[in-house]
Amino acid sequence: MKKIFVGVFSLLAITFTQAQSKSANSSSYKTALGVKVWDGGGISFKHFISNNNAIELIGYFWNRGTRITGLYEIHGPINDAGGLKWYIGPGAHVGFYNTKYGDGAFIGLDGVLGLDYKFKKAPINMSLDWQPSFEFGDNRGFVGSWGGLGIRYTF
Repeated sequence: MKKIFVGVFSLLAITFTQAQSKSANSSSYKTALGVKVWDGGGISFKHFISNNNAIELIGYFWNRGTRITGLYEIHGPINDAGGLKWYIGPGAHVGFYNTKYGDGAFIGLDGVLGLDYKFKKAPINMSLDWQPSFEFGDNRGFVGSWGGLGIRYTF
């Protein structure tokens, strides 16, 4: 049993190391996990489901509440700018707020427009985007102040 455990652990370690090496030396990546900052902070998880399409899940946390956002992003290259891509896409969110503008849970539709950069010699990805949204409910509506600077570890 001990030999099986050591064998499986060794295989996983080799696979993980090779994936890290490939991601670190490339200007593309498959999955990234990190933070997103704007008017508060958040945790960002981004995963490419094909060469040019990704999903991003963001959990924002700040003094007025919490907001969970899911985005579908379509990426495209920027010519002569290795590692830099533009992206655009739709999404949705649910927010749990405690503010003078209304307590409670609210849902909304989102959009995203941004730039994404993967450092070629490091497993680091950065993004800068704008996420306009429309939230449904009393005292809700269009909000154009969401978005953020994302810094993620790629693997």
